Amino acid sequence: LHAPRIGVRSIVSSIKRAISYQYTNNYLDTPINSRSINMMRSQLLALLALRSSSLASGFSPARTSNAIHHALRLRTTPSSSSTTLAASNMKELAEGVLKNPKFPPEWPFSQTDFERQDESSDEIFYDQPRLVFHIDDAACGALTEYYAEHLKEGDDVLDICSSWVSHYPKDFKGGNVVGLGMNDYELSQNKQLSSYVVRNLNEEPKFPFEDESFDKVTCVVSVDYLNQPKEIFEEIARVLRPGGECLISMSNRCFPTKAFKIWLQTSDLEHIFIVGSFFHYTGKFDAASCEDISPNPGGSDPMFIVKAAKKSD
Repeated sequence: LHAPRIGVRSIVSSIKRAISYQYTNNYLDTPINSRSINMMRSQLLALLALRSSSLASGFSPARTSNAIHHALRLRTTPSSSSTTLAASNMKELAEGVLKNPKFPPEWPFSQTDFERQDESSDEIFYDQPRLVFHIDDAACGALTEYYAEHLKEGDDVLDICSSWVSHYPKDFKGGNVVGLGMNDYELSQNKQLSSYVVRNLNEEPKFPFEDESFDKVTCVVSVDYLNQPKEIFEEIARVLRPGGECLISMSNRCFPTKAFKIWLQTSDLEHIFIVGSFFHYTGKFDAASCEDISPNPGGSDPMFIVKAAKKSD
């Protein structure tokens, strides 16, 4: 396994390889049972913890590689091949990432992790309206169905990184539903918003709202564009009422020139861990969790929800 400091080789490849090594010849052609899943989840969590440690400590590729080999006690063979995880197994892995995460004691990320290929003003990039969906129809439908179960009538909702659509159910009757986004025309076309504010959160990561103003905060496939996530998640906590939830939806599509570096160099599973850590390091949320609501794994865009509730005390 080769693991450069910021993860050129994804953890998915690592976990598949680990599974391949451990189940070669005897088990690869049989269904993976619950015991195997637990082993796979433990391996994934070990890899994620080591990744975070390497980010914090500046491990060299060689040191990181050796640490991972030691942690997993892999019996490597030149002929090993990757396995394709069944959809149910991927779902269990994804939802298990945040069940017992080993976050480093301090914020492990550096500013370079949030650099982007295109550091020109975001106003330039988002100047032209894009009245399109950024995930496929099946993923959009799955997200709307999820919101139907989790948004309550009368909820005051803040949709950050908002645009012309928020994917809320058509019959959702919210209270004060506010969009915070980059393009005035896009936001003006969003019929589910009570009001909206145009703001570049990468230059001004402060929300123009009073403390404890909202019951829910949503963000649709855009967290990877926020290059000051620590400040943003502090703001999310500030504007949420005690017990209020933040719902971060994620897929595997992005504008690569505007997504921050560590996102492009990590996998879906690592993305879950990274966003979970954003909640964790505020110290103001209950433990984050993940739900894999991918509507047709392998046949449509994946869809993951990482969510956390603001502490009530």
